[in-house]
Amino acid sequence: MKPIAPFLIAICAISTGAEAQNGVEKPGAAWQACTRLNAAPERLACFDRWAGEQAPAPAATVAAAAAPEPPVAPAQPSHTVFSGCKNPQLTPLSRFWELEPASDCGTFGLRGYKPISLSVIGSDSVNTAPSSPTAGHAAPYAAYNTQETRMQLSVRTKIAQGLLTGGDPNRLDSLWFSYSQQSYWQLFNNDLSRPFRSTDHEPELTYIFPLESALPLGWRLRYIGLSANHQSNGQSLPYSRSWNRVIAKAGLEYGNRWVINASVWQRMPEDAATDDNPDIADLVGRAEIATTWNFDPDNALTMTVRHSLQANMNGSVRLGWLHRLGAASTNSERSELRLHTELFSGYGDSLLDYNRKRTVLSMGLTLLDW
Repeated sequence: MKPIAPFLIAICAISTGAEAQNGVEKPGAAWQACTRLNAAPERLACFDRWAGEQAPAPAATVAAAAAPEPPVAPAQPSHTVFSGCKNPQLTPLSRFWELEPASDCGTFGLRGYKPISLSVIGSDSVNTAPSSPTAGHAAPYAAYNTQETRMQLSVRTKIAQGLLTGGDPNRLDSLWFSYSQQSYWQLFNNDLSRPFRSTDHEPELTYIFPLESALPLGWRLRYIGLSANHQSNGQSLPYSRSWNRVIAKAGLEYGNRWVINASVWQRMPEDAATDDNPDIADLVGRAEIATTWNFDPDNALTMTVRHSLQANMNGSVRLGWLHRLGAASTNSERSELRLHTELFSGYGDSLLDYNRKRTVLSMGLTLLDW
């Protein structure tokens, strides 16, 4: 047996080395060869040689293998996630008219409509003796001041939705009722006991149909609508003024920065003998374009132009600057309180002044889109 043992040990060593060089050595192959040796000295020498060839693994490798894998952190969103119908990630017209299910605030809740505002104004003139071409509509003189306070309240509610769009997941038409009131208060006129010089009342019923129509240069047509509008000052003769209109509307957007609301209206006919203001459309106008430029999150510029659509070119221009007051609230909705400055020039700043052209500068506070 002894002459054969060295031969077997040599074969074992050659076989083990060849397998290692060829990259095919299997775990345990070398020591299994040692078990086939019968002679104790050769067998022991084989195991000693195999044990010496086993290099210990580095401590860092062993620790890394033994350490548990760290937990995978959840992915963080790249932006704040908002919820609710006043989601600021939606476009301004989507939020205002609730043009889709994602912006739907439901029916019969109160919303803002026109800006709710309180202003101190100064004007170049004041209508001290209001009149109109109709007999019996000439008021006596009153010593009004050109400095006044103007207050505007405007609310609306959605009374129906999904009338024509049904279950469309991307569009939601709606029917709205609104009421607006604007008052001029002679707060600084102590001689006349600070009266309200004029108060206008304006109920309106409006149907809005949503659209998603691409226009040139990146603009989008977002809605068309139709309104039945009544405006009056609720006064008896000689101060009574009123008219009724049917108004066609449309709204356009350019991203979140630019918004245009366009309107054109037709006055409903009235009996000439009782018409409080027969020439109102020729002076106040028959069409309006209101533009808003949100040039940063806290500031906006507005311009509203009315035109008579007649050769006399009457109407008005209103320019405004709105600056946001207050920080974001805890529900991630931005403050809608604004400091405003506004300049108006033309006809129709109030219904009693429909036929008096004047220029008015106002400053105050405005609440929008609540």
